[in-house]
Formats: sequence, C-alpha cells, structure tokens
Amino acid sequence: MKAQQHTRSQRRILNLLKNLNQGISAQEIYVELRSQNQGLGLATVYRALEALKREGAVQVRMLPNGESLYSSVHEDKHHMTCLECGKSISLNECPVHELESQLHRSHQFTIFYHTLEFFGLCNQCQAVHQD
Repeated sequence: MKAQQHTRSQRRILNLLKNLNQGISAQEIYVELRSQNQGLGLATVYRALEALKREGAVQVRMLPNGESLYSSVHEDKHHMTCLECGKSISLNECPVHELESQLHRSHQFTIFYHTLEFFGLCNQCQAVHQD
C-alpha cells in the first residue's frame, strides 16, 4: 500500500486519535481540537474523517443509537454492548481472523479492518427485566 499524503486537518485528527485509547465521535474530535487551539470547522472534521476512513487510516464503530465512534486503526476491537444501559464490554479475542484471510485470498479484497459487535442485555439489565 502506498503512503498517503494527508492534509493538515487529517494529520491533526490522526494525532489526536493515536493518543486516545478509545473511540471518539466527530463532535468530540471537533471540541477537543478547538480546546487545543487547533480549531477546525465541524464540516472539515467530517470531511477529513471520511477521507481517512476511505484509505483505511481510521476505523468506525457504530453504536446502537446511530452514533459513530472513530479510532485509529491499530488492532481489532470487538465488543458486547447492552441495548438497555449502553454498557460496552471489550472482547480480547477475535474469532474471525482466519475468515478475514480467506476473504482476502478468495476475493483479492484489501481489508483495512473489521469490527465484531454483539448486542443484548448485560447481567444487571437482565435482572431488572426479570423482576
């Protein structure tokens, strides 16, 4: 894969995401960059994120409420998310790495990242619904 030339806006966003250990929304990126006196317009943030996503430099995780969380692509992150309280539990293992390799070989498809999400009810919310 050839190295991409990033705009100043894209570099600022990538630096922010690399320093975080969690996903962050576009609005939170906008607020954080403004607090660092690196103000970008919200539309610029969205355009930069879209370009970074298309080249595989950032990954997007969609929450059940429709919010998108952006993070740098460094490792697969998989979650179980409670639909009631929103609690999200990270999974430390990935059962689909072999499938990813097979898809890459059989379809000559370059895969930048994948996500795996399970949705349901956590223990506390199950207890509330059973009462």
